[in-house]
Amino acid sequence: MTAAKRILLVDDDDVLRQSLAEQIQLLDGVETVEAGDGATALEAVRSGGLSAILLDSGLPDMDGHALCRRLRQDGVRCPILLLTAPGTEADALAGIEAGASDQIAKPFRLGVLIARLTAQLRQFEQSEEPAIAIGPYRFQPTAKLLLDEAADRRIRLTEKEAAILKHLYRAGETVGREALLGQVWGYNAGVTTHTLETHIYRLRQKMERDPSNAELLVTEPGGYRLVP
Repeated sequence: MTAAKRILLVDDDDVLRQSLAEQIQLLDGVETVEAGDGATALEAVRSGGLSAILLDSGLPDMDGHALCRRLRQDGVRCPILLLTAPGTEADALAGIEAGASDQIAKPFRLGVLIARLTAQLRQFEQSEEPAIAIGPYRFQPTAKLLLDEAADRRIRLTEKEAAILKHLYRAGETVGREALLGQVWGYNAGVTTHTLETHIYRLRQKMERDPSNAELLVTEPGGYRLVP
């Protein structure tokens, strides 16, 4: 089963937002999440797993351009489409500077918005690293997510945790501690294998059924191996 694409709709116009949700959910494999203000949107973003964001530039509690900029600074990589009032070239530049992937002026034709959203989703998917199967999970390296679709679980990983899994998967065999440390952290004299062991411990707490008896991220003589 392919994980549904989750689209976050951020607009304080309840009628417009709900209408957009109804139409976008008609797309194959798409579900929507709604937010009527910036604070609710930030909570939705923190839950992770978003494929795109439709963001109104005029929200009741914060400026949409400022929110877009903040999301990019926080590491959000998925497409952000700004819904704006008809404006000038300066307005368009403001959206670009904030990190918007595309801008659509209101009022807009629904078919145009859907086409541009679909194009952004396709482009983003093509730029992403392919998902990797690890036990019951689909590992999305770029998004730093482990998805267990059967249990409806989404596990957020840190950058280093995702890098450890990616390097072990690519190796396809046992990787020594020093080698893995160098691959993930670089050859930094201030980082020791204890740092790696701490990250391995935390990874097991997140992904193993029984962290004390690892089945996926196993310890072998000299290092670690990932069991697909």
